[in-house]
Amino acid sequence: MRRTGTRWWNRILEAFSNDIGIDLGTANTLVYVKGRGIVINEPSIVAVNQKTGQVVAVGAQAKDMVGRTPTHIVAVQPVVDGVISDFEITSEMLAYLINKAQSGHTKLLGPRVVIGVPSGITSVEVRAVRDAARDAGAREVHIIEEPMAAALGIELPVHEPTGNMVIDIGGGTTDIGIMALSGIVNAKNLRIAGDRFNRDIVSHARNEYKILIGEKTAEEIKIAVASVAPGRDKLETMARGRDLVTGLPREMSLTDQDVRNAIGHSIEELVEAVKEVLETTPPEIISDIMQRGIYLAGGGALIKGLPEFLTHAIGVSVIVAPDPLTAVVRGTSVVLDDLDAYREALLRNDDELVPTE
Repeated sequence: MRRTGTRWWNRILEAFSNDIGIDLGTANTLVYVKGRGIVINEPSIVAVNQKTGQVVAVGAQAKDMVGRTPTHIVAVQPVVDGVISDFEITSEMLAYLINKAQSGHTKLLGPRVVIGVPSGITSVEVRAVRDAARDAGAREVHIIEEPMAAALGIELPVHEPTGNMVIDIGGGTTDIGIMALSGIVNAKNLRIAGDRFNRDIVSHARNEYKILIGEKTAEEIKIAVASVAPGRDKLETMARGRDLVTGLPREMSLTDQDVRNAIGHSIEELVEAVKEVLETTPPEIISDIMQRGIYLAGGGALIKGLPEFLTHAIGVSVIVAPDPLTAVVRGTSVVLDDLDAYREALLRNDDELVPTE
């Protein structure tokens, strides 16, 4: 009777508020609104005027300012390695994104929000995410770990007694998770992801070619030519930066082989982490994973040759998820469609609205 009453109450609340899913990433934040789909995909960057303390720009506008601002304007990344590093700026960013997502569709009550966070974050970090969302206007906040959200977004049967494995390679962190019966059986979170690859490329260009490039340029190079296995065609792109010998502007060509040399060590660390997770997983679940394969999600899944490289290194088929960049936010949409059914997949939440009897 109580469960029926709760569902009835939730339906009434839904009529007066929006349901929003957020993939709070280090590099990009994606926002889903129930009934409208993914409405925002913007960089997790905020530009702040240090003289006034005011936010100048958020998202794509702020990213365009990186490396190009006067001294009193600073472009801040408030989410570092998947967790909040600057609470106030994160609240400002979430408020901007939530308001933008609801633009023209505002309702009487604040939105109900589901947020994806890295696996293994501390209770203090979970509280910071929840409080930041509340300060941004959310009525109700639910937290889900990103491997679980990605698995739901990929439509894996995580509620069944069958092992499912996801590797979510984001901007700040890589989440390796094994799920069964709506819970995470084994997981590992490591700081080897897109941002680390960017820094590897910057270091390689500096050490090998004596040219200093920015991380934004490194990201463009990674997107253009990153590959972990030689292809039939040589990939090439231009890098522009400062010559460390002369101090003058310089332009040079970088190839896919340069990027392989740059990120090779980080990729090997990633492989070792995947092996560590598999080594501590029950054998029955290993059997399921061997049958079903391992799914790659996140922006790192788009690196050319990575699935084949991991398949060869691990001995299990590795499959790139459909639309890997949106897997986590699509998982939050699945949860929002039936919150009661997926309650066990959420991190413990002490602020749910339950009517008293």
